[in-house]
Amino acid sequence: MIFAAGLGTRLAPLTDDKPKALVELNGRSLLWHVAERLAEEGFRSLTINVHHFAEQIKDYVVSPPFAEYAVQKGLHIAISDESEQLLDTGGGLRKAMPLLFADGDDSPVLIHNVDIMSNANLAELYENAEGVDALLLVSERKTSRYFLFNDEMRLVGWQNIETGEVRSPYPDLEADKCRRLAFSGIHVVSKGLVEAMQGWPDKFGITDFYIKSCRDLNIRGYVQQESLKLVDIGKIEVLKALENASQNGCDTKH
Repeated sequence: MIFAAGLGTRLAPLTDDKPKALVELNGRSLLWHVAERLAEEGFRSLTINVHHFAEQIKDYVVSPPFAEYAVQKGLHIAISDESEQLLDTGGGLRKAMPLLFADGDDSPVLIHNVDIMSNANLAELYENAEGVDALLLVSERKTSRYFLFNDEMRLVGWQNIETGEVRSPYPDLEADKCRRLAFSGIHVVSKGLVEAMQGWPDKFGITDFYIKSCRDLNIRGYVQQESLKLVDIGKIEVLKALENASQNGCDTKH
């Protein structure tokens, strides 16, 4: 599933007349770049949630040249439409459940934010998600907000190191004794985890769900190779930096 419903406010004014997913990097949309990475890793069934300029994305995936690329790669594209209400990441995942687990298919689902570029081994992440409710790709990337994991890499909480705020279902959790790792926006979830979202409000963030549910569900972190490179294209300056790197002969994908 590609999360593409967000408003993309940090990329304004580029997103004043188009969705974040259709902002271009080196002549191709962010959606195309993510779909290409997923196809390279062997994923063929893609569900895309839409809200901001939803019709543009709907038209884009059925029109050349993207539609021709999808046919060439054998991609099956489904749209989870949130036009009436933006449901955030948790609500969006739950709404897409009938599409993700159609025809009795209970296979886990890999989730990828549309504005994340990386050289992550997505197939490896997916293969290691067997037997858990969620597997989160994490790293030691510097940020202000971290997931907290115990020695077995089980999620136990969250911390904002700038404010000192700690959130956890474990009242006696000692954050300094936990492993702090940054979330990549790439994760694999089971059907059971999505079913556990029943009873939550229509709109909620998946991070909030993970933090509140980690005591009852088996949610784990996964650290990949040390050479993992990941870029969050949330700001125009980051987008321009990637384009400049490409023009100077650097590979923006690896």
